[in-house]
Parts: sequence; C-alpha cells; structure tokens
Amino acid sequence: MTNPSAAGASPQGIKLGVDVGTVRVGVAICDRDSILATPYKTLDRNAKKNSDVRVIANLVEELGAVQVIVGLPRTMKGEEHASAKMATEYAELLAAELSARALAVPVNLVDERLSSVTAHRNLHEAGMSSRNHRKVVDQVAAAGILQHALDMQKARGADVGRRVTAPSPSVDPGVSKVDESVHVTPVTDQSSNDGRQQ
Repeated sequence: MTNPSAAGASPQGIKLGVDVGTVRVGVAICDRDSILATPYKTLDRNAKKNSDVRVIANLVEELGAVQVIVGLPRTMKGEEHASAKMATEYAELLAAELSARALAVPVNLVDERLSSVTAHRNLHEAGMSSRNHRKVVDQVAAAGILQHALDMQKARGADVGRRVTAPSPSVDPGVSKVDESVHVTPVTDQSSNDGRQQ
C-alpha cells in the first residue's frame, strides 16, 4: 500500500487531530474535504497499556482516516522539552500501531504552541463555566491543532509538520515491545510561527 503523502502532497479525506496530555488525550476529526476540524472525543491516557493508542488506531480504521496530526508542544522560543518528548513518543507509538495493522496512514507532528490556552479561551467565550472545561478542553485543543494543520496544508498546497515513521517489523511476533528504531523524519520546513503552546 503506497503512502498517500510520500511525495509531499497532503492527503485529502478525513483526518484526525490529537492533543496529548499526561492524563487525557483529545481527539478531533475533519470532514472528507479536509476543510473544517471539530472536537470528537476525549480519551483517558493509559501509559502502561496504551489502550488509548489502540482506540485512535481503531478510529483511523473505522472512519477511513487518511492522516493523523499530533500536536507538538514547543516553548515560545520554539524549544522542545518534556511535553514535546511525550508527544513525539506518543506519535511513534501510534505510527507503530498503524504499521502493525498494515495501515499506510501518515502520522505528522505539527507545532501546537498555545493550543490549550486558545481552547480554554474559546470555551470561556462560548459561555462554558471554567469547571466544565476539563471535560472537553482536550478535544477542543485537538480541533485547534488539526485546523491549524489543515489551513497550512491548504495555503502551502503541501503536507506540513514532521512525519513519524515506523520501520518494517523486525521484532518477533510474540514480542509486544515497540521497535526502538521508530523515528521522526521531516516532511517540510515549518517556518510559520503562530504562537501556539500547550
């Protein structure tokens, strides 16, 4: 199965946006025309069993998604610290899970500076009380990450972010450990700075 965006073009179709947190993972979805991102669901993060990673892979299969965009939280100076490392490792787990299912669906890391701050502000402006934000803020942040990626893809006419790839399986089928050689490769240079941070 060929990779739909291997040549740098952005795949058209349903895409998922993912906002990774230590406790919760927000998921967003866009329409088949890759125009509008909307909040979809919030998952509990399970770092031991990674059941949430499998749920997202299930969604990719069920919805026929063509791409997954994972938010990469950077500092205002563009530096990557612990939260960025966590998001990268999560994207690697997801890429490995999709690869294990023989799904040629690209997983891209896209700068998400201030996505959670923006999500809280949008919920406040929509009239939701602060105590209710926790239930939906992660999926709203995921929608912001996905919308940002969709807008950049449309403006550039090309894919954006850094592609996370999973190598061909080189681990014995009886071993459940993820291949340590999963790595991140660049897709395009992201020169835009839209002031996002988680």
